[in-house]
Amino acid sequence: MAASGAGEMRSTGGVMRALAAGCVGNFVEWYDFAIYSYSVTIIATLFFPAGNRAAAIIAAFALYGVAFLARPVGGLFWGSLGDRIGRRNTLAVIVLIMGGATMLIGVLPTYGTIGIMAPILLALLRLIQGFSGGGEFTGSTSFISEYAPEEKRGLFASISATFTTLPSLLGGLTVFAVAAGFGEEAYAAWGWRIPFLVGGPLALVGLFIRLRMDETPAFRELKEREEQVERTPAREAIREHGRSILLVFAIASLSALGAYTLGTYFVTYLQEVVGLSRTTSIAANFLAFFVTVPLVPLVGILGDRIGRKPLLLIGTPGFILLSLPGYLLASSGTFLGAIVGQLLVALPWSFVVSAVVVIIVEIFPTRVRYSGASIGYNLGYMIFGGTAPIVATYLVSVTGSNSAPAVYLIVVAVLVLPAVFLLPETRGVDLLRGGDRAQPTESARPTTT
Repeated sequence: MAASGAGEMRSTGGVMRALAAGCVGNFVEWYDFAIYSYSVTIIATLFFPAGNRAAAIIAAFALYGVAFLARPVGGLFWGSLGDRIGRRNTLAVIVLIMGGATMLIGVLPTYGTIGIMAPILLALLRLIQGFSGGGEFTGSTSFISEYAPEEKRGLFASISATFTTLPSLLGGLTVFAVAAGFGEEAYAAWGWRIPFLVGGPLALVGLFIRLRMDETPAFRELKEREEQVERTPAREAIREHGRSILLVFAIASLSALGAYTLGTYFVTYLQEVVGLSRTTSIAANFLAFFVTVPLVPLVGILGDRIGRKPLLLIGTPGFILLSLPGYLLASSGTFLGAIVGQLLVALPWSFVVSAVVVIIVEIFPTRVRYSGASIGYNLGYMIFGGTAPIVATYLVSVTGSNSAPAVYLIVVAVLVLPAVFLLPETRGVDLLRGGDRAQPTESARPTTT
């Protein structure tokens, strides 16, 4: 009966609905991060006192990064909940909290109205977003991968990853359209609120889609074997799968740094450091993501054929080789240079993220998958993702070199490279059964009993 039910749930229609249910939450989570990144210069003006411009920009990025402080805590909470009660209900609550917090940012009073309470309230909402977001990506990727056909798992997981980049694409288009429609002055005064307010309706759409889904085949089968469901999955993940958590932390750190360099820092970098206009900076970032979005699933297909490690063995050295030329081109002061420079950073990131999103699922057994993935992934994103724009801004300010952030990228990639060699090849691991009884091996064939 279990096998038959799993087969029905893994029908083409069921898989596509699972993909939609997982991706919509990723979109809502990263939509806010994208909108915030495009609005950093305005937030620095409206939510902090006038004075030192560099300090205001760093403070605005600090509020951006404060959400990441709550991500590991959220990952522990939501991961444990998802491994105990299931993926679907956990993800339904998460998407509602995320969208509500995003919408509330759109109605916040500014520093000129309530003084210091303005950045405090903004920080509180960012913490709520970080707490909820700590369980979103790892949970939704687990949800999608546990539905996906084994031979297409990399493709489906990488499609999920594109919904973390699509918000940068569509968010940039939204900001551009609102600013163009109402004018720069109106946008800076009140128009910036509109993209944030959209987060509420998006969350309701996500909630509707997720509540119409069944639980994943892998978790349903685990639930039928009641003795297999962990009462303390986070503790079990740390005790029994600590090495895998550390490896996920390493590769997620590089993915996070690349993601938030591209999706958050570059727009401000082009405005504040290079001197391009806000419209030109957003347009350049938009076009770079326009190329990157379809590239990620194509790399995911490649990973289904050649394995996950080869993708990392291309992407990690790619950061080392292409980051400096990318920043040099981006700082040339031309529109074309800004686009091509960002693409040189986006190319290796596409390989890294396409591997990371599926490895974090395949490397853990079902009973602790949500918890283990959330711990390692969110620690990497807290330390290297949330701090990426702050560190980059600080490095440029202190060194006076426009290429200083590239050196940071290179150093992190060099440090991550040994972990890439230590990773097992996870392609082919059976998430439904074998993954709960055996760890993946270098041959990608799980042992069975």
